[in-house]
Amino acid sequence: MSSPDSPSPLGGPDATVHDPRRRRAILVAVCIALMAVIASVSGLNVAQPQVAVEFDASQSTVLWMINIYTLSLAALLLPLGALGDRVGRKPILLAGLALFGVASAAAGLATSAAMMIAARLLAGVGAAMIMPVTLAVITSTFPDRERSKAIGIWTGVAGGGGILGMYLSAVLVDWANWRWLFLLPVVLVVAAVTALRAVPNSRERTRHRFDVVGSLTSVIAVAALIYVLHEGPVHGWTAPLTMVSLLVGVVAAIGFVAWELRLPAPLLDVRLFGDRRLASGSLALLTLFGVQAGIFVVLFPYFQAVLGWSGLRATLALMPMAAMMMLSSGLAPRVAVRAGARATMATGIVLGGAGLALMATLVSVDGGYPAILPGMLAMGLGMGLTQTPSTEAITTALPRDRQGVASALNDVTREFGTALGVALLGAVLTAGYRAAVDTHLDTVPAGTAEAAREGIATAIAASDTAGAQAPALVRAAQESFVDGWQQAMWVGTAVMAVLLGYVLARGPRRTAPGTPATAPTSTGDVTVG
Repeated sequence: MSSPDSPSPLGGPDATVHDPRRRRAILVAVCIALMAVIASVSGLNVAQPQVAVEFDASQSTVLWMINIYTLSLAALLLPLGALGDRVGRKPILLAGLALFGVASAAAGLATSAAMMIAARLLAGVGAAMIMPVTLAVITSTFPDRERSKAIGIWTGVAGGGGILGMYLSAVLVDWANWRWLFLLPVVLVVAAVTALRAVPNSRERTRHRFDVVGSLTSVIAVAALIYVLHEGPVHGWTAPLTMVSLLVGVVAAIGFVAWELRLPAPLLDVRLFGDRRLASGSLALLTLFGVQAGIFVVLFPYFQAVLGWSGLRATLALMPMAAMMMLSSGLAPRVAVRAGARATMATGIVLGGAGLALMATLVSVDGGYPAILPGMLAMGLGMGLTQTPSTEAITTALPRDRQGVASALNDVTREFGTALGVALLGAVLTAGYRAAVDTHLDTVPAGTAEAAREGIATAIAASDTAGAQAPALVRAAQESFVDGWQQAMWVGTAVMAVLLGYVLARGPRRTAPGTPATAPTSTGDVTVG
């Protein structure tokens, strides 16, 4: 008679962990590891001025310190997720944590901008080893009846953890200095490694070779396209480097799809996008994280430049939204059992769209935080309800022995959505601001007017040279920013409406009560130890 955790040739029920205490320990371990990765995505944002002064670095260099982490993380997710399936998920997780911890410590001790960029690059590589494995461990070890709850907690950490990490980073920067913000990921790494004793090792046994060509083309495609989305707004969408990167990304993506269609065991079977679960889950996460990232682009300047708040207070103001998101992520599996995944996703999308519309309608210079709080809460509630069934839709669409790839696809979708949302809603905000502020600059000195057109922060800084017109210029910049905010939120609302129509038409089908939506199996063997 086999033990509960004995190997199963097809990754079936015998590959699960049946001890509830051990499952809780596994969930705690992977969530701590995930929190380390998520906190580092946004943590450095709160220390941009201090880092620029420390290294005498330009804004472009500081942005590279931030973006190189996301770029390397997104580009390597798919191949490293697949590597975890083959080599073993626990060894890859441990190696990723070790690399991530050392790189984070090196970033905190950096003596130059070049050292900081190199450390952040390596941290991104470590994060790409960690992030897909954390979800793959859950989907490969939790039984069907418990998997949705665990994924709900995972998505809550993934969605709200970035805000919590940003707040803790802001506290460290305000109370100590910017170098201390790298202490947070190091502490989380140590805690995760300590907790990993409960995590079993699992890996795929397959007769097919590792898809090296698919891995390389996916890295090139993702890196080039993410670069375009990050740098296009900075250098211009028609700049030569932007256009070349776009061409490389598109050609590599087409090459990736063509190559994957030829292989019997591809890195990612692109035919599976015909599955309603994979298609609707991926599109939902792409849209949700795009809208969330776009909201943050708007909220921080509003809190700091319009309301005059500190970075720490601005970050604290986001906590109700994060708390609502994490709460609803945990509740989403129960709602999905009663109403179905498609209805749960649709309800979350409606709430998220309503939140955007509320913010667009109620925001004003004088209304302050109370005017936007209802919209933020509705947005957090809606995102949590949608993220969990969307994530589960992706993981259940791929075989159990390909859960590293499924998790990596889930993470790549989130990263693409974030970059796309910042580019799209950021561009709408900028265009709306400039169109509105131009009507107030006729009587302002030319140099001051040009600075004011660049953004609300530069407008407030330039008001010192506007003489008696300074208060009017500041007020005009604030009102113009709110105009741009409203336009960006209405665009986001329209995007959510389109997503709602798609999910209602092509969302996951509802399974019969008590029937788990398990992932298909493949011919590869899975070893669990």
